[in-house]
Amino acid sequence: MPELSKRITTLNGDGSDGWGVFYRARDMIAAGEDVTELTIGEHDIRTDPAILRAMSESASGGHTGYAVVPGVQELRDAVAARVTTQTGVPTSRGNVMITPGGQSALFSAHMAVCQPGDVALYVDPYYATYPGVVRSAGALPRAVQTRSSQGFLPQRDELEAACGNAVSLLVNTPNNPTGAVYPRETLETIADVVQRHDMWLISDEVYDTQVWEGTHLSPRALPGMAERTLVVGSMSKSHAMTGSRVGWIVGPQAAIACLIDLATNTTYGVPGYIQDAALFALRSGDRLETEVAAPFRRRREIAAKVLAGHDSLRAIPAQGAMYLMLDIRRTGMSGEAFANALLDTHKIAVMPGESFGASAAGHVRIAMTVDDARFGTALKTVCAFADDMAKAA
Repeated sequence: MPELSKRITTLNGDGSDGWGVFYRARDMIAAGEDVTELTIGEHDIRTDPAILRAMSESASGGHTGYAVVPGVQELRDAVAARVTTQTGVPTSRGNVMITPGGQSALFSAHMAVCQPGDVALYVDPYYATYPGVVRSAGALPRAVQTRSSQGFLPQRDELEAACGNAVSLLVNTPNNPTGAVYPRETLETIADVVQRHDMWLISDEVYDTQVWEGTHLSPRALPGMAERTLVVGSMSKSHAMTGSRVGWIVGPQAAIACLIDLATNTTYGVPGYIQDAALFALRSGDRLETEVAAPFRRRREIAAKVLAGHDSLRAIPAQGAMYLMLDIRRTGMSGEAFANALLDTHKIAVMPGESFGASAAGHVRIAMTVDDARFGTALKTVCAFADDMAKAA
């Protein structure tokens, strides 16, 4: 067949997407094996029935044709009102475009600010798709390294070292995979760096309703940042609507106008009945968001009790999101070796830290996405396994 484009064949850089343990666990499950899956950020509860009823009623009522590409006006208004309330930054419909999930928003944001061949930064550890998203926009990904001992918070020296000829920086708080919630001081440092280097900031805030310690601060709310920040949001994590694929970008009106042109030529918007369901969910207030977040808050407390007294691993403070990041270097194993051995020995699937970048080597990420009892039992097994490996090291 004719040759495929380099753009599509080089999305994963070294040819690996870092998800080998996840795919192997899924193959084992398909073969009938009982595997405890603590890999991806998929809620163990489903979308609230009231949201599904709203979706069904909208579809049955005829909202199944082409929806307006920027998003239905009522949903854009609702997102704008939510952002204004949460951040204090005046936000209108013109600052909002509805997207087919947060992943589409990440791609669109980089398409908006990166020329082909530009350097785009992202913080390491990172959500696994970040480098591929940068490459898909024709840009060159460059990681900003962080340190486990500093809670994986980006530091000024590492930011400055990476900034040469870069046009954008992608940050994620609350953070996947680390659970870090960036404090004001960190965000002020980021804001100072991107302003002095005249860069765009892309802020992935899809976990903004899952904060266990500290306070979520959108960097768009800092002085001088509204005109150079694109915020990515989503209904996936806040309302357990992962499969519905509905999210948004918030940014300067001129940028949103160009992003609407991009959507017209790519996704052509989001189905109207899904947008109506999202509108219903947002209009329902904090109740649904609190219910979705509650299991992860409980399991974080369960984890703290289970992990106490196990010197073979160290938990990175889980301040937000639905994950635990564990430092397992005292076992003498890489994250990948640990995860594969754990899967083979105990049929528990976790994500190797190496899946999320060089800074997370020697760590594993555990998703708190099974029921409380099974989660507690699995985590005890993980700790015992780590203890055994550390003794043998």
